[in-house]
Amino acid sequence: MWIVAIAWMYVAMMMAVAEATSPQGSMLGAIITFVMYGIGPLALVLYLLGTPARRRARRAREEAEWRAQVAAEQAATESAQADAGGLTTGDGVPAERKEP
Repeated sequence: MWIVAIAWMYVAMMMAVAEATSPQGSMLGAIITFVMYGIGPLALVLYLLGTPARRRARRAREEAEWRAQVAAEQAATESAQADAGGLTTGDGVPAERKEP
């Protein structure tokens, strides 16, 4: 993809040089030619072609945040448990009383 971008900029630069050195051309025309035929379209194309990579990066970041949140919730749940039976420290077994 980068070779196409470099080639595009080379062609746009050559068009701008031809505009600047032409007897009817001007430097302002060369700058406008370079911006409108080179930088503008290339920026648009590179932005559109970079969309899938930005989407993958956003999804990976969201998934990492989700995993961190789930791990924090699990750690909070596990720290509240006293034993493998799932009883917390506040759950006691009531004493058994004899009937009168």
